Amino acid sequence: MKNLIKTFAIGAIAFTMVSCNSQKQQANNTDQRPAQQQGARQQGPPTFAQLLTEMDANKDGKLAKSEVKGPIANDFSTIDANGDGFLVESELANAPAPQRQGRR
Repeated sequence: MKNLIKTFAIGAIAFTMVSCNSQKQQANNTDQRPAQQQGARQQGPPTFAQLLTEMDANKDGKLAKSEVKGPIANDFSTIDANGDGFLVESELANAPAPQRQGRR
């Protein structure tokens, strides 16, 4: 009976150690992901490269009105300085800051 209790106790300790180590490895893997994948909010506006990745459906390196969404779509004609119907990096860099809606 004593041997059975000792075997059970050793097994429980081993199981606990393996389980803790596994959780620690998962936590380390989570910390190594980029901040955006961890759910952290990005500070400041997105870069042009990020906008292309998210919105440039035809991968032509510029954004058409049909491809954009959000505040960029709302202010498209203001941002499109040369009026060609596309947004390029220089136009976004020189775009006025979007007007924020008042908080209620």
